[in-house]
Amino acid sequence: MNEWFEAEQHVERAHELFELGRLDEAEVELRAALSSQPDQSEWLFNLGLTLEAAGRYEHAIEAFERVHALQDGEPAAMLMIGSCLMRLEELAKALVWLELAVKAKPNDAEAHVYMVETLARLGRHEDAEVAFYLGQQIDAERADLYVALADSLLDRGLHERAVWCLREAARLDPGLAKINARLAEAYASTGRLERARQLYLAELRLDPGDTDVLLDIGDLLVDMHRFDEASEKYRRVLELQPHHASAHEALGELAVRMGRLDDAVRSFDVVLRLDSEHPGARTRLADTLLERGSPGDLARARTLLVAELSARRSSLPAPPNDSVADAPIRPSDDAAADDAYELGRLLVGAGQHAVAVPLLERAVQLKPHDAEAHHVLSVALLRSKRHGAGTEHARKALSLAPSMFAPMHNLALASMEQRDWLRAWYWVRRARKVDADEAGLRRLRIKLQLRWASEMLLWSVRLVGRVMRRFGSVFGRPSRAAWIDRT
Repeated sequence: MNEWFEAEQHVERAHELFELGRLDEAEVELRAALSSQPDQSEWLFNLGLTLEAAGRYEHAIEAFERVHALQDGEPAAMLMIGSCLMRLEELAKALVWLELAVKAKPNDAEAHVYMVETLARLGRHEDAEVAFYLGQQIDAERADLYVALADSLLDRGLHERAVWCLREAARLDPGLAKINARLAEAYASTGRLERARQLYLAELRLDPGDTDVLLDIGDLLVDMHRFDEASEKYRRVLELQPHHASAHEALGELAVRMGRLDDAVRSFDVVLRLDSEHPGARTRLADTLLERGSPGDLARARTLLVAELSARRSSLPAPPNDSVADAPIRPSDDAAADDAYELGRLLVGAGQHAVAVPLLERAVQLKPHDAEAHHVLSVALLRSKRHGAGTEHARKALSLAPSMFAPMHNLALASMEQRDWLRAWYWVRRARKVDADEAGLRRLRIKLQLRWASEMLLWSVRLVGRVMRRFGSVFGRPSRAAWIDRT
């Protein structure tokens, strides 16, 4: 009896600590209660909620699974397992548990909210709409159901419908968390930037210290070309959180747009010092260094890019098979191709041509119809003295984008290096139709004209020499005996 009384006291203290946000202490109290009463499903469920609130989703799932084992068919436990799996990005598993929760309690609209979100993140948007309408039949006044569908609509580019859903959610529940910010994002997607700015400001009036909203309105102000105001928002984030890497990154991007490359380098340097694994930190700093071009920038950019390549090498997926050109491009392939292309492009800019070739070949395999990728790969191959493969990819780039100037220029230069003067003339004439005033092309044309003049002069000298030798052989004295042996 004393053990039970002590366990209940631990649970009561845990409830108080949970309300105060002291989650670690609440967990200790709940585990103390469960040490004497390990099969109390209600206390286990509270432990799961505490762990879920602390972001420890794997341990929360373990607690909810124990609840499910003790109370087979408990929909709340199945719903929370699905919710935690969603946050761990294990969407297929989450969907299984959510479907079980819906079957166990078909009149629970909350389960349908999670279903809509999970199906949308899996790319099954039509099924997400079906789940929305089923949930709406249960509770047509549930605001978060409209918010979940709005996210699906935004992913599909149906911005006007998303705006309607979010406005309906705001009408049903004006106090819904960050509803103004969500609506502002939707309005910005439709191009109504001023309305989006007003909604972001309304959200900031409710919570002036929300760093996510400050960053979002800063990005919006950049799109509106109100750079000073955007800078003020980013610096406000740094006043609240001086080590906020994304705010430093945003200031760096803003400095690049304003042409202040020294400030941009300093901002990107801070990002790299704060978080060496921040996405794109090394490549963005290297790109800015290459653009600035001060003494020592090229060497440092090379170091950063080689480090980025080493960090990525272990995480790069296996190359696709030969039929990749015929296969549909998935979103993951698209992102991988863009990452490979961007790093390869920067390596070419830093003079690491041979190192860049495998990355650019992968980008071309994943996106075989990307003319720019073929062009940059051709540059890397040509500068690596692989003229055959380089000219092949340059021609491929031109077949995809016939008016692309750079491949024509490179093909002319490659033909000159291979002493194929007629082909060089062909590419120069074709490039002049696109941009006759380009300085590099004018230099190539002058070189070809000088080469043509020198060839003509040399041919003339050789012709005169042959004529003079023949003239001498006819009218001059023989240089050898002219006797004929008729024996």
